[in-house]
Amino acid sequence: MSLPSPEPQQIPVVVLAGFLGSGKTTLLNHLLHRSGGSRIGAIVNDFGAIEIDAMAVAGALGDSTVSLGNGCLCCAVDASELDQYLERLAEPSLGIDVIVIEASGLAEPQELVRMVLASEHPGIVYGGLVEVVDAAEFDDTRSRHPEIDRHLALADLVVVNKLDRAADSERVLGLVRSLVDRAAVVPASYGRIDPEFLFDCRPSEERIGQLSFDDLHEHGADDHAEHLHSAYDSLSFVSREPLDPRRLMEFLDSRPEGLYRIKGYVDFGPYDVHNRYAVHAVGRFLRFYPEPWPAGGERLTQLVLIGSGIDAPALDKELGACRSDAPHADERGMWGVLRYVQNPEEDPAEQDLPEPSAGGL
Repeated sequence: MSLPSPEPQQIPVVVLAGFLGSGKTTLLNHLLHRSGGSRIGAIVNDFGAIEIDAMAVAGALGDSTVSLGNGCLCCAVDASELDQYLERLAEPSLGIDVIVIEASGLAEPQELVRMVLASEHPGIVYGGLVEVVDAAEFDDTRSRHPEIDRHLALADLVVVNKLDRAADSERVLGLVRSLVDRAAVVPASYGRIDPEFLFDCRPSEERIGQLSFDDLHEHGADDHAEHLHSAYDSLSFVSREPLDPRRLMEFLDSRPEGLYRIKGYVDFGPYDVHNRYAVHAVGRFLRFYPEPWPAGGERLTQLVLIGSGIDAPALDKELGACRSDAPHADERGMWGVLRYVQNPEEDPAEQDLPEPSAGGL
Protein backbone atom coordinates (compact mmCIF):
# COMPACT_ATOMS: atom_id res chain seq x y z
CA MET A 1 0.00 0.00 0.00
CA SER A 2 1.36 3.41 -0.97
CA LEU A 3 1.53 5.76 2.00
CA PRO A 4 1.84 9.58 1.93
CA SER A 5 5.03 11.44 2.62
CA PRO A 6 5.47 13.13 6.00
CA GLU A 7 4.07 16.66 6.29
CA PRO A 8 5.95 19.51 7.97
CA GLN A 9 4.78 20.77 11.35
CA GLN A 10 1.99 23.29 10.76
CA ILE A 11 0.90 26.44 12.60
CA PRO A 12 -2.74 26.36 13.77
CA VAL A 13 -4.85 29.32 12.63
CA VAL A 14 -7.66 30.14 15.08
CA VAL A 15 -10.60 32.32 14.00
CA LEU A 16 -11.80 34.41 16.97
CA ALA A 17 -15.29 35.79 16.33
CA GLY A 18 -18.13 37.40 18.27
CA PHE A 19 -20.32 40.47 18.09
CA LEU A 20 -19.14 43.92 19.15
CA GLY A 21 -18.42 44.14 22.87
CA SER A 22 -18.37 40.39 23.49
CA GLY A 23 -14.78 40.56 24.77
CA LYS A 24 -12.65 39.21 21.91
CA THR A 25 -9.72 41.59 22.43
CA THR A 26 -9.85 41.06 26.20
CA LEU A 27 -9.66 37.31 25.62
CA LEU A 28 -6.77 37.71 23.17
CA ASN A 29 -4.85 39.91 25.60
CA HIS A 30 -5.39 37.29 28.30
CA LEU A 31 -3.94 34.64 25.99
CA LEU A 32 -0.92 36.84 25.33
CA HIS A 33 -0.18 37.14 29.03
CA ARG A 34 -0.70 33.41 29.64
CA SER A 35 0.98 32.02 26.54
CA GLY A 36 3.92 30.49 28.37
CA GLY A 37 6.39 32.10 25.97
CA SER A 38 4.65 31.01 22.78
CA ARG A 39 4.67 33.52 19.94
CA ILE A 40 1.26 34.58 18.66
CA GLY A 41 0.76 36.08 15.23
CA ALA A 42 -2.46 38.07 14.93
CA ILE A 43 -4.58 39.50 12.16
CA VAL A 44 -6.75 41.92 14.07
CA ASN A 45 -10.08 43.63 13.40
CA ASP A 46 -9.57 43.47 9.63
CA PHE A 47 -7.17 46.41 9.96
CA GLY A 48 -3.70 45.04 10.47
CA ALA A 49 -1.55 41.95 10.29
CA ILE A 50 0.86 42.11 13.21
CA GLU A 51 3.62 39.76 14.31
CA ILE A 52 3.47 39.67 18.11
CA ASP A 53 5.91 38.68 20.82
CA ALA A 54 3.34 37.06 23.08
CA MET A 55 5.01 37.88 26.36
CA ALA A 56 5.87 41.50 25.51
CA VAL A 57 2.79 42.96 23.84
CA ALA A 58 -0.81 43.23 24.98
CA GLY A 59 -3.44 45.91 24.63
CA ALA A 60 -2.15 47.24 21.29
CA LEU A 61 -4.00 44.79 19.07
CA GLY A 62 -6.73 47.16 17.98
CA ASP A 63 -4.30 49.53 16.26
CA SER A 64 -3.62 49.41 12.55
CA THR A 65 0.07 50.10 13.16
CA VAL A 66 2.17 48.91 16.08
CA SER A 67 5.88 49.46 16.74
CA LEU A 68 7.63 46.50 18.31
CA GLY A 69 11.25 46.24 19.29
CA ASN A 70 11.46 42.81 17.67
CA GLY A 71 9.92 43.92 14.39
CA CYS A 72 6.35 44.08 13.14
CA LEU A 73 4.12 43.55 10.15
CA CYS A 74 1.88 46.60 9.69
CA CYS A 75 -0.45 46.78 6.71
CA ALA A 76 -4.07 47.57 6.06
CA VAL A 77 -5.77 44.30 5.21
CA ASP A 78 -9.12 43.24 3.84
CA ALA A 79 -10.60 39.77 3.40
CA SER A 80 -9.14 39.32 -0.09
CA GLU A 81 -5.64 39.68 1.32
CA LEU A 82 -6.07 37.21 4.17
CA ASP A 83 -4.15 34.40 2.53
CA GLN A 84 -1.25 36.74 1.74
CA TYR A 85 -0.86 37.67 5.39
CA LEU A 86 -1.24 34.12 6.60
CA GLU A 87 1.71 33.27 4.37
CA ARG A 88 3.77 36.14 5.81
CA LEU A 89 2.97 35.22 9.40
CA ALA A 90 3.82 31.56 8.74
CA GLU A 91 7.35 32.47 7.65
CA PRO A 92 9.57 30.04 9.64
CA SER A 93 12.05 32.76 10.59
CA LEU A 94 9.34 34.50 12.66
CA GLY A 95 9.01 31.48 14.95
CA ILE A 96 5.26 31.89 15.42
CA ASP A 97 3.43 29.06 17.23
CA VAL A 98 -0.20 30.05 16.61
CA ILE A 99 -2.02 32.61 14.47
CA VAL A 100 -5.20 34.22 15.77
CA ILE A 101 -7.57 36.04 13.42
CA GLU A 102 -9.64 38.42 15.52
CA ALA A 103 -12.63 39.14 13.29
CA SER A 104 -14.52 42.40 13.42
CA GLY A 105 -17.75 42.39 15.40
CA LEU A 106 -19.86 42.16 12.24
CA ALA A 107 -17.72 39.68 10.30
CA GLU A 108 -19.13 36.48 8.83
CA PRO A 109 -17.11 33.75 10.57
CA GLN A 110 -18.06 31.05 8.09
CA GLU A 111 -16.37 32.96 5.28
CA LEU A 112 -13.21 33.44 7.33
CA VAL A 113 -13.10 29.70 8.10
CA ARG A 114 -13.52 28.87 4.41
CA MET A 115 -10.64 31.20 3.55
CA VAL A 116 -8.36 29.55 6.08
CA LEU A 117 -9.28 26.08 4.82
CA ALA A 118 -8.67 27.23 1.25
CA SER A 119 -5.18 28.53 1.99
CA GLU A 120 -2.57 26.81 -0.12
CA HIS A 121 0.24 27.49 2.35
CA PRO A 122 1.66 24.16 3.61
CA GLY A 123 2.82 25.71 6.88
CA ILE A 124 -0.62 26.36 8.38
CA VAL A 125 -3.59 24.26 9.52
CA TYR A 126 -7.07 25.32 10.58
CA GLY A 127 -7.16 25.66 14.37
CA GLY A 128 -10.88 26.11 14.95
CA LEU A 129 -13.63 28.73 15.18
CA VAL A 130 -13.96 30.32 18.61
CA GLU A 131 -17.16 32.30 19.14
CA VAL A 132 -17.22 34.72 22.10
CA VAL A 133 -20.63 35.49 23.60
CA ASP A 134 -21.52 38.35 25.97
CA ALA A 135 -23.62 36.56 28.61
CA ALA A 136 -24.97 39.81 30.05
CA GLU A 137 -26.28 40.97 26.65
CA PHE A 138 -27.01 37.63 25.00
CA ASP A 139 -30.80 38.00 24.80
CA ASP A 140 -30.54 41.49 23.30
CA THR A 141 -27.81 40.37 20.90
CA ARG A 142 -29.98 37.53 19.60
CA SER A 143 -32.85 39.97 19.07
CA ARG A 144 -30.66 42.37 17.06
CA HIS A 145 -28.56 39.72 15.32
CA PRO A 146 -30.50 36.44 14.91
CA GLU A 147 -27.62 35.14 12.78
CA ILE A 148 -25.74 34.46 16.03
CA ASP A 149 -27.60 31.14 16.24
CA ARG A 150 -25.98 30.07 12.96
CA HIS A 151 -22.56 31.25 14.14
CA LEU A 152 -22.87 29.19 17.32
CA ALA A 153 -23.86 26.10 15.32
CA LEU A 154 -20.62 26.43 13.30
CA ALA A 155 -18.30 27.06 16.26
CA ASP A 156 -15.76 24.58 17.61
CA LEU A 157 -15.43 26.40 20.95
CA VAL A 158 -17.88 28.87 22.50
CA VAL A 159 -16.68 31.17 25.28
CA VAL A 160 -19.62 32.49 27.28
CA ASN A 161 -17.96 35.64 28.59
CA LYS A 162 -18.99 38.21 31.23
CA LEU A 163 -20.85 35.63 33.31
CA ASP A 164 -20.08 37.72 36.38
CA ARG A 165 -22.41 40.39 34.96
CA ALA A 166 -25.25 38.11 33.84
CA ALA A 167 -28.40 38.17 35.95
CA ASP A 168 -29.15 34.51 35.22
CA SER A 169 -25.87 32.90 34.19
CA GLU A 170 -27.09 29.29 34.35
CA ARG A 171 -30.03 30.05 32.05
CA VAL A 172 -27.71 31.72 29.52
CA LEU A 173 -25.27 28.81 29.63
CA GLY A 174 -28.10 26.35 29.09
CA LEU A 175 -29.48 28.38 26.18
CA VAL A 176 -26.07 28.60 24.50
CA ARG A 177 -25.53 24.86 24.92
CA SER A 178 -28.88 24.23 23.23
CA LEU A 179 -27.75 26.24 20.20
CA VAL A 180 -24.35 24.65 19.58
CA ASP A 181 -23.70 21.53 17.56
CA ARG A 182 -20.84 19.61 19.20
CA ALA A 183 -18.81 22.57 20.41
CA ALA A 184 -17.28 22.85 23.85
CA VAL A 185 -18.99 25.61 25.84
CA VAL A 186 -16.67 27.32 28.31
CA PRO A 187 -17.88 29.81 30.94
CA ALA A 188 -15.63 32.81 31.51
CA SER A 189 -15.33 36.24 33.04
CA TYR A 190 -12.88 38.88 31.75
CA GLY A 191 -12.00 36.55 28.85
CA ARG A 192 -10.08 34.18 31.10
CA ILE A 193 -9.81 30.77 29.50
CA ASP A 194 -6.90 28.39 29.60
CA PRO A 195 -4.61 28.93 26.56
CA GLU A 196 -4.28 25.16 26.17
CA PHE A 197 -7.75 25.18 24.69
CA LEU A 198 -6.27 26.95 21.66
CA PHE A 199 -2.60 26.06 21.41
CA ASP A 200 0.28 24.22 23.03
CA CYS A 201 2.14 26.65 25.23
CA ARG A 202 5.84 26.68 24.46
CA PRO A 203 7.92 25.13 27.26
CA SER A 204 10.35 27.47 28.95
CA GLU A 205 13.36 25.26 28.30
CA GLU A 206 14.89 24.86 24.85
CA ARG A 207 13.62 21.95 22.82
CA ILE A 208 14.51 20.41 19.49
CA GLY A 209 12.06 19.04 16.93
CA GLN A 210 8.51 17.97 17.66
CA LEU A 211 6.67 18.66 20.90
CA SER A 212 7.15 15.80 23.33
CA PHE A 213 4.17 14.23 25.09
CA ASP A 214 5.28 15.96 28.30
CA ASP A 215 5.24 19.31 26.47
CA LEU A 216 1.63 18.73 25.44
CA HIS A 217 0.34 18.64 29.01
CA GLU A 218 3.18 20.00 31.11
CA HIS A 219 1.10 22.53 33.05
CA GLY A 220 0.23 21.28 36.52
CA ALA A 221 -2.68 21.87 38.84
CA ASP A 222 -1.11 24.95 40.39
CA ASP A 223 -0.93 26.61 36.98
CA HIS A 224 -4.55 25.76 36.19
CA ALA A 225 -5.68 27.15 39.54
CA GLU A 226 -5.10 30.61 38.09
CA HIS A 227 -7.76 29.94 35.43
CA LEU A 228 -10.82 29.33 37.58
CA HIS A 229 -13.18 30.15 34.74
CA SER A 230 -11.72 27.74 32.20
CA ALA A 231 -13.92 24.84 33.40
CA TYR A 232 -12.30 22.29 31.16
CA ASP A 233 -11.47 18.62 31.50
CA SER A 234 -8.55 16.73 30.03
CA LEU A 235 -7.52 13.13 29.49
CA SER A 236 -4.05 11.73 28.81
CA PHE A 237 -4.07 8.36 27.06
CA VAL A 238 -0.97 6.20 26.54
CA SER A 239 -0.84 2.76 24.95
CA ARG A 240 2.09 0.47 24.29
CA GLU A 241 -0.13 -1.63 22.05
CA PRO A 242 -0.89 -0.27 18.55
CA LEU A 243 -4.37 1.00 17.80
CA ASP A 244 -6.65 -0.49 15.18
CA PRO A 245 -7.31 2.25 12.58
CA ARG A 246 -10.93 1.26 11.98
CA ARG A 247 -11.79 1.30 15.69
CA LEU A 248 -10.02 4.64 16.17
CA MET A 249 -11.96 6.19 13.29
CA GLU A 250 -15.21 4.92 14.82
CA PHE A 251 -14.20 6.64 18.06
CA LEU A 252 -13.32 9.89 16.25
CA ASP A 253 -16.46 9.87 14.15
CA SER A 254 -18.62 9.58 17.28
CA ARG A 255 -16.66 11.93 19.55
CA PRO A 256 -19.03 13.62 21.99
CA GLU A 257 -20.22 17.15 22.45
CA GLY A 258 -17.74 19.30 24.33
CA LEU A 259 -14.64 17.39 23.19
CA TYR A 260 -12.81 20.35 21.66
CA ARG A 261 -9.29 19.13 21.01
CA ILE A 262 -7.41 15.90 20.40
CA LYS A 263 -3.67 15.99 19.84
CA GLY A 264 -0.75 13.63 20.02
CA TYR A 265 0.61 10.59 18.16
CA VAL A 266 -0.86 7.23 17.12
CA ASP A 267 0.92 3.93 16.52
CA PHE A 268 -0.95 1.85 13.95
CA GLY A 269 1.48 -1.06 14.27
CA PRO A 270 1.56 -3.34 11.20
CA TYR A 271 -0.58 -0.89 9.20
CA ASP A 272 2.46 1.40 8.87
CA VAL A 273 5.62 0.17 10.52
CA HIS A 274 7.68 3.14 9.35
CA ASN A 275 5.56 6.07 10.58
CA ARG A 276 3.68 7.29 13.59
CA TYR A 277 0.67 9.53 12.89
CA ALA A 278 0.43 12.94 14.52
CA VAL A 279 -3.26 13.72 15.01
CA HIS A 280 -4.79 17.19 15.19
CA ALA A 281 -8.52 17.49 15.85
CA VAL A 282 -10.37 20.66 16.78
CA GLY A 283 -14.14 20.52 16.91
CA ARG A 284 -15.17 18.65 13.77
CA PHE A 285 -11.91 19.32 11.94
CA LEU A 286 -9.48 16.37 11.76
CA ARG A 287 -6.06 15.81 10.23
CA PHE A 288 -3.44 13.05 10.45
CA TYR A 289 0.23 13.68 9.64
CA PRO A 290 2.49 10.66 9.07
CA GLU A 291 6.08 11.13 10.22
CA PRO A 292 8.99 8.73 10.70
CA TRP A 293 9.39 7.17 14.13
CA PRO A 294 12.20 8.83 16.13
CA ALA A 295 15.27 6.61 16.15
CA GLY A 296 15.67 4.56 19.32
CA GLY A 297 12.47 5.73 20.98
CA GLU A 298 9.69 3.55 22.33
CA ARG A 299 6.74 3.18 20.00
CA LEU A 300 3.70 4.50 21.88
CA THR A 301 0.31 5.99 21.20
CA GLN A 302 0.18 9.22 23.20
CA LEU A 303 -2.95 11.38 23.09
CA VAL A 304 -4.29 14.38 25.00
CA LEU A 305 -8.04 15.11 24.89
CA ILE A 306 -9.39 18.48 26.06
CA GLY A 307 -13.01 19.48 26.43
CA SER A 308 -15.75 20.88 28.59
CA GLY A 309 -18.13 18.54 30.39
CA ILE A 310 -16.60 15.39 28.91
CA ASP A 311 -16.67 11.99 30.64
CA ALA A 312 -12.93 11.31 30.80
CA PRO A 313 -13.16 7.74 32.23
CA ALA A 314 -15.63 6.73 29.51
CA LEU A 315 -13.42 8.20 26.78
CA ASP A 316 -10.40 6.42 28.23
CA LYS A 317 -12.32 3.13 28.11
CA GLU A 318 -13.39 3.76 24.50
CA LEU A 319 -9.81 4.50 23.46
CA GLY A 320 -8.62 1.40 25.29
CA ALA A 321 -11.02 -0.65 23.19
CA CYS A 322 -9.15 0.59 20.08
CA ARG A 323 -6.03 -1.38 21.06
CA SER A 324 -5.09 -4.26 18.78
CA ASP A 325 -2.45 -6.98 18.88
CA ALA A 326 -3.14 -8.17 15.33
CA PRO A 327 0.17 -9.18 13.72
CA HIS A 328 -0.94 -8.38 10.16
CA ALA A 329 -2.61 -5.44 8.47
CA ASP A 330 -5.82 -5.48 6.48
CA GLU A 331 -4.99 -3.67 3.25
CA ARG A 332 -8.17 -1.57 3.53
CA GLY A 333 -7.84 -0.87 7.24
CA MET A 334 -6.12 2.52 6.80
CA TRP A 335 -8.57 3.93 4.28
CA GLY A 336 -10.52 5.86 6.91
CA VAL A 337 -7.35 7.42 8.33
CA LEU A 338 -5.88 8.31 4.94
CA ARG A 339 -9.00 10.33 4.11
CA TYR A 340 -7.72 12.83 6.67
CA VAL A 341 -4.12 13.00 5.46
CA GLN A 342 -4.05 16.15 3.38
CA ASN A 343 -3.26 15.58 -0.27
CA PRO A 344 -1.71 18.49 -2.19
CA GLU A 345 -4.08 17.78 -5.08
CA GLU A 346 -7.26 18.05 -3.02
CA ASP A 347 -9.19 21.25 -2.42
CA PRO A 348 -9.19 22.06 1.31
CA ALA A 349 -12.13 24.43 0.86
CA GLU A 350 -14.37 21.44 0.14
CA GLN A 351 -13.45 19.58 3.34
CA ASP A 352 -14.34 19.49 7.00
CA LEU A 353 -16.70 22.49 7.03
CA PRO A 354 -20.39 22.00 7.75
CA GLU A 355 -22.74 22.93 4.94
CA PRO A 356 -24.48 26.31 5.41
CA SER A 357 -27.76 26.05 7.24
CA ALA A 358 -31.00 26.96 5.53
CA GLY A 359 -31.12 30.66 4.90
CA GLY A 360 -27.33 30.88 5.24
CA LEU A 361 -24.79 32.38 2.91
